[in-house]
Amino acid sequence: MHGTQSKKDLAIEYQAQIPILRPSIHARRANIIVKFQDLYGFIVEGNVDDVNVLNEVREKVRQQGRVWWALESSKGVNWYLETNVSSTLKSSLKFTALVNQITLKRLIRKGIPPNLRPKVWFTMSGAAKKKSTVPESYYNDLTTAVLDKVTPATKQIDQDLPRTFPGHPWLDTPEGHAALRRILVAYSFRDSYVGYCQGLNYVAALLLLVMKTEEDAFWMLAILLENVLVSDCYTNNLSGCHVDQRVFKDLLAKKCPRIAAHLEALEFDVPLVCTEWFLCLFSKSLPSETTMRVWDVLFYEGAKVLFHAALAIFKMKEDELLMTYQVGDVINIIQRTTHHLFDPDELLTVAFGKIGFMTTTTISKQRKKQEPAVMAELDQRLRRLNTTGDEKLLP
Repeated sequence: MHGTQSKKDLAIEYQAQIPILRPSIHARRANIIVKFQDLYGFIVEGNVDDVNVLNEVREKVRQQGRVWWALESSKGVNWYLETNVSSTLKSSLKFTALVNQITLKRLIRKGIPPNLRPKVWFTMSGAAKKKSTVPESYYNDLTTAVLDKVTPATKQIDQDLPRTFPGHPWLDTPEGHAALRRILVAYSFRDSYVGYCQGLNYVAALLLLVMKTEEDAFWMLAILLENVLVSDCYTNNLSGCHVDQRVFKDLLAKKCPRIAAHLEALEFDVPLVCTEWFLCLFSKSLPSETTMRVWDVLFYEGAKVLFHAALAIFKMKEDELLMTYQVGDVINIIQRTTHHLFDPDELLTVAFGKIGFMTTTTISKQRKKQEPAVMAELDQRLRRLNTTGDEKLLP
């Protein structure tokens, strides 16, 4: 009983409880939530450790910038284009000792410096070549011609503008909204088959932040939708998105069988979290610099990168996911992971390491395999929709 204990005994008992009653310094820091601005002007929330990670990322960006500038000095301004001429040249080209004989692919996976991204993306993706096939006044003529036209696409665009990264110091302004609207409306008329699909507003907004000019952002959007991604990702019935989700589930079962089996046992619908990743190209899910790093590789290696990144997110949290018992817990883990992935290397190391090798051809074969079943299912849904009028075609 406490009444018979000496003060010394009580002190010892109390002292023994201190580690339990007082959180560690690390825990206290982890619980301190701060707001900070990232590399592209977004205000994000995180703990002190997140801020430290972001500072480390900024230092890595500066170091990578020195590598690229050194290559420009020794190889010339457009040295990276020469490596794209042919596979023979690409394999025989020697880099300076500064990058230790690494290939261009590995260099891009390490990240393109933000100040070089506009030029590197525009030339390496093929956007510059696409732009060169039309008159110089093409974009201005197109935006002028469609200025006052009203279509279902323009109505949806106008609704989505205020919802596109609200609070951003430039995008969420009348000037930012106007620039983004011109890009999206212009493209909706350039390709009436695609028109406009929700999700493209986030993609175009980030392109606008990187490319600096409307016209360059417009051409980057064009190269994405017409060359980098499959053509049916953003059509009215989102058939390409449905196919991608099926392909991803197959890849998850192959690359992460324990996770796939556990999620199936929980009756967890994988597209519940992944659809947004593929439609918005991670722009709504990952921190901006991490998204940009994924896009660095996307513009060079193609759409397979999206599958690499998506699989990596699940793989990184395999142990936690296998401990879940409810669908809500899975969603919380995935969302918490994506929102705090401030270190792009953490994601890309898993994406191109633990996930293993995948080719664009492999993905294409998987898509062709899934397309008939998807189209049959969509056709059936459409018939039910025409009958009942209450079913959506979203994944």
